[in-house]
Amino acid sequence: MLNEVRHSWYKRAVQTISYLPHFVSTVIIVGMLVNFVAPTGIVNNIIVALGGEPIHFMVKPEWFRPLYIITGIWQNAGWNSIIYIAALSGIDPQLYEAAYVDGANKIKQIWYVSLPGILPTIIIMLILALGSILSVGYEKIILMYNTATYETADVINTYVYRRGVVGGEYSFGTAVGLFQSVINFMFIVTANRISRKISTISLW
Repeated sequence: MLNEVRHSWYKRAVQTISYLPHFVSTVIIVGMLVNFVAPTGIVNNIIVALGGEPIHFMVKPEWFRPLYIITGIWQNAGWNSIIYIAALSGIDPQLYEAAYVDGANKIKQIWYVSLPGILPTIIIMLILALGSILSVGYEKIILMYNTATYETADVINTYVYRRGVVGGEYSFGTAVGLFQSVINFMFIVTANRISRKISTISLW
């Protein structure tokens, strides 16, 4: 969508604003989140103004995942978009002109020209993401979770942190870390092999 914007000043402004959260510390991001969703924060103020009751978001297990996902998108979407915008800039403009001459509207140009043009980038990014599927950004989880949300928030890395670092079971933490790395490596190899067979696109 951003690539289709024709006003360069607006495009640059949106890019700058969306990139900024990536350069902000995770501690600051979580601090802002806590202030926004606090019982007297802006989110609850809006809920109360609309006639609702304040929600204690940070101690509600059912709200942990939505908050984690929303802040993750807010923090990384702008930065990740750089890769796709760079891929779109490499598509030959004559392809769009030919599609337009053939009667393709903007939606069809995106579907039949833009998406196939960045498909290799999408596949490579997917393979790399699968390689870290078990390595969730536990720094933010540790900052966000508490005893009330353990049942929802706990992941392998936070469990290892409590057992291995806080509990002093370093051998256990090392073993789990090695196991996690092996599984991540297997995900990469499997996804790469499937991608090479289906689309001939692969990391190696």
